[in-house]
Amino acid sequence: LIPPRKNAKPWKDQKLRSLERNELLKTVKRLGRTLWKKWSGYHRRSLVETKMHCIKLLGDKLTARSFSSQVNEIHARIAVLNKFTELGRPHTQVVT
Repeated sequence: LIPPRKNAKPWKDQKLRSLERNELLKTVKRLGRTLWKKWSGYHRRSLVETKMHCIKLLGDKLTARSFSSQVNEIHARIAVLNKFTELGRPHTQVVT
């Protein structure tokens, strides 16, 4: 489910796709964009898509042939990604 643009206008034809989109526009307008994203789960989907993009940056194909080796290769990529994320995260301290 992709959110409509901020300046989206309702479609005039009566096709099912248009009616669903117009209903979505009404819901977004009624709830507000931020609340709609949380209600629809869009934010979670966006986070997953971003993480998949990061994983693909480490290589978009697997080199291993057997399934267990492919699983190990994915685990290694995730470990590298987690380490990069940890290195990029700021370390905060309470100053009194």
